Amino acid sequence: MKSRYSMVIQWSEVDQAFVVSLPEFGPYAHTHGDTYEEAFQNAQEVLESLLEQYQEMGRPLPEPKVFEAA
Repeated sequence: MKSRYSMVIQWSEVDQAFVVSLPEFGPYAHTHGDTYEEAFQNAQEVLESLLEQYQEMGRPLPEPKVFEAA
């Protein structure tokens, strides 16, 4: 999948798992995985699902955040 949406992958000591947030889709767009790779795969699946849901509902997609060097 080619996407320009952000994924933030962080280790959670509390959950003992990698937690992924998808910032452009709001505070509740999260998933996790036992390994970094699993967390990334799960995030890709969540992102695909979100994109499909937005399109089915006729909602405009959020603008991808763009990194700008200082």
